[in-house]
Amino acid sequence: MKLLLIYPEFPDTFWSFKHALKFVRKRASLPPLGLATVAAMLPESWEQRLVDLNVRPLKENDLIWADMVFISAMAVQQKSTRDVIRRCRIAGITVVAGGPLFTAEHEQFGEVDHFVLNEAELTLPLFIADLNNGYAKKLYATGEFPDITQTPVPKWEVLDIQKYASMAIQFSRGCPYRCDFCNVTALFGHKIRTKTSRQIIAELEKLRSMGWRDSIFFVDDNFIAHRAYLKNELLPALIAWRESNRISTKFYTECSINLADDEELMSLMVRAGFNQVFIGIETPDDKALQACGKQHNTSRDMLENIRRIQNAGMEVQGGFIVGFDSDTPSIFQKQIDFIQKSGIVTAMVGVLQALPGTKLYDRMKSEGRLLHNSSGDNADSNTNIIPVMDPDILKKGYREMMTHLYAPKQYYKRIRTLLQEYRAPALQIKSRFRGSQFMAFARSTVVLGIIGKERFQYWKILLWTFFNRQQALPLAVTLAIYGHHFRKVCRLHLKDDR
Repeated sequence: MKLLLIYPEFPDTFWSFKHALKFVRKRASLPPLGLATVAAMLPESWEQRLVDLNVRPLKENDLIWADMVFISAMAVQQKSTRDVIRRCRIAGITVVAGGPLFTAEHEQFGEVDHFVLNEAELTLPLFIADLNNGYAKKLYATGEFPDITQTPVPKWEVLDIQKYASMAIQFSRGCPYRCDFCNVTALFGHKIRTKTSRQIIAELEKLRSMGWRDSIFFVDDNFIAHRAYLKNELLPALIAWRESNRISTKFYTECSINLADDEELMSLMVRAGFNQVFIGIETPDDKALQACGKQHNTSRDMLENIRRIQNAGMEVQGGFIVGFDSDTPSIFQKQIDFIQKSGIVTAMVGVLQALPGTKLYDRMKSEGRLLHNSSGDNADSNTNIIPVMDPDILKKGYREMMTHLYAPKQYYKRIRTLLQEYRAPALQIKSRFRGSQFMAFARSTVVLGIIGKERFQYWKILLWTFFNRQQALPLAVTLAIYGHHFRKVCRLHLKDDR
């Protein structure tokens, strides 16, 4: 069997970082972790090739070589996915599809030959067994959740890892919370399932043996959900691994705001190499938080919580939403004020969308307020529901808010606020410009410091950082480059189409 694994292309989105990647000569932000993991589960007798369309195009020779194609995708990749399926059908190749997009909406892809849905640890062996016996079914799905202590180390050999800005690994699946707009629990359930610390070290060692020294993203939807195991097992193991091997690799992840309540956990995470966390903050309005099931964000001083995490040595990135039923036109200025005061430089603000499999989707459907399926792009200014707020006011308010937040003056002001609060410990602040960082800095001085309209703010923040937070210069340059990308995406998405 000659198997071609294909990862469709991401459009130009907030998280694609396409315009930032050019500064470091990388092709994609993150690798297809799901496909690399699936590759490790396949029979050894199968020949495998992986094509990530974010790194290189799909060529006719790839399709001529293949007997079968595996495609995995998220909702935001659906345009590229449909193009890949069309090309495969023309070439007469059997198409097998899995991943979040197909698990939620497989009925929308009639040209696919076989669907292997949910988590591959359970459904892939069934498909392979039936395939070997000559009668593979159309659909393989399950409501069960596997024990991921048996999940193999991803087969990174199928990728050119140096084409990526960061690597990715997964420690846990599942989330204990019940946010009505989030589809994580529809995919992975509420029960937290974790790998062992031995598995994680083995995955890190594999990447290290392949020469990887840059950042690694723990893709968990809530990394801190199993605190006892983190404190007693994983984080101590990571600390020991880093110290014994003199590792400088930095980690980043996603977690909930109650990280700020646990000083011991924050300290261990920083010692283990974590310097960045993404937190779903959503809104400063408690009424909206209560209504969407995010009670764990209510009745707390969110700004103080964010400062506490920044003071511990981790940059906070944030997710925000407008368009909740309780939102009024005043929400846009409230969001702006909160984000500016928080020093959250990377603030992903989206209009509320209803994703298949969520409680919000079911409610909108029952109320006759569902318009179409979500684009999967959190920040494209669109929604697939009929909002309570006047749609024109919502769209106009969102555009004005994003234009304000990512204007150079406001964006660079947030960088300074972050650097004033960010207190990286000695083990992190010793880092200097690496080769790729120096190359990015050199390019940024031209693109941002000479050509760019933000050149005044760019040099101002670098000079301030040099004299006040010299150890944070690499971070300041990185954030300046991110701002270049975010402004490009905002201009693309916020065009007035009236």
